[in-house]
Parts: sequence; C-alpha cells; structure tokens
Amino acid sequence: MLTPVTDSDGAPFWRYAAQGELRVQACADCGEPRFPPRPCCPHCQSFGAEWRPVSGHGRIWSYVVPHPPLLPDYAAQAPYNVVVVELADHPRIRLVGNLVSSAGAPLNSLDPGRIRIGARVHVVFSGGLAQWVLS
Repeated sequence: MLTPVTDSDGAPFWRYAAQGELRVQACADCGEPRFPPRPCCPHCQSFGAEWRPVSGHGRIWSYVVPHPPLLPDYAAQAPYNVVVVELADHPRIRLVGNLVSSAGAPLNSLDPGRIRIGARVHVVFSGGLAQWVLS
C-alpha cells in the first residue's frame, strides 16, 4: 500500500486514524467542520482549528472499480473498489477510501457487485488507515 503524503494541516487526521479515531478539522471560532484540512476557515477566515470526533457512519456517495493498468503494487489486488463516503453527521464532508468485508480485510475482499450508491457504511481501521464496511 502506498503511504499517504501528509502536510502540517492534514497530519492530525492520520495521527488520529492510527489511534483508531475518525476526526475532522473544525474552526475553533465558528465551529464549521471542514475537509480536507486547511489553515483558514472558508466561512469566517479564522486560522483557529481543532479536531473533532465524528460518528464514523455514512453512506456511499460514489464509487469506482479500477481496472488495469494499475500501479504495480495494486495490480495483484484488482478488482478492488474506491468509495466516496458522505459522513452522516456532516453531509458536506466526503472521504475517499475502500469498502472491505471486515476490519483488516484486503482491498479485494468485497464483491464489487454488492456496492450500491446510498448504502450505509461505518468506518473501521487497519494499519492506520480508515476503511469502510457495510452497516
């Protein structure tokens, strides 16, 4: 698996994920959640930020099943899915990840034919990465 490239704004997201927590950045002044993380609030222009836990529940907003040619490290795992999940408690926030059969399962552990737009999912963590399973 490729390791995510982090910057100072997004590093806390990955630290919390490594601890098994799903958190999103929020403005420390107006409270508006934002993702992807960034230094300035797009609503009030404050530079104050905090990381708030979220429920980890959502629904599939979109998905794709990549086909070869793929990056060499992923070719052996095809077919696998990439999902965009809309968070239940913050519907304007969408996270990209993979839908797996259970925590720690390989990327190709779920038959792509089972994926449906709108399906309810919840987050699981494996190796510091957030993944999704059907609820």
